[in-house]
Amino acid sequence: MRPKKVILCVDDNEQELSVLKFMLTTNGYKVVAASNGQEAISAFSANQVDLVLADFNMQPMNGDQLVHRLKAIASHVPMILLGDLHGTGGEIHVADALLAKRNCSPQDLLEKIKQMSARKRGPRKGAQRVAPPSELAAAS
Repeated sequence: MRPKKVILCVDDNEQELSVLKFMLTTNGYKVVAASNGQEAISAFSANQVDLVLADFNMQPMNGDQLVHRLKAIASHVPMILLGDLHGTGGEIHVADALLAKRNCSPQDLLEKIKQMSARKRGPRKGAQRVAPPSELAAAS
């Protein structure tokens, strides 16, 4: 049996955090929950996290600020911001994905999490490396 993927869920709304935690655990994920940015940073440092799912609209540290700090710790961990993104003013975010809460069904969210937590760095197992043309020319 494969080990469960660990997802750090961050939301300052207890009810929404509880719903996310329930949805993810019933779909086979291990969830570490945090109700604010400081808790999330501590939990991120203390656990081997495979993915971060953070609410955009939190106080005092919003989701974007949290993702900036977490990416400074471990830039390879995929991070999703979830929230009402209409007020972001077209800013560039560090998060790997932005999902609007109102337009995102639970199935869409689970699919995005599955895609992003399955990403691996480097070549896939069994994949053959294709040499660039410059290496091929030098070899002949």
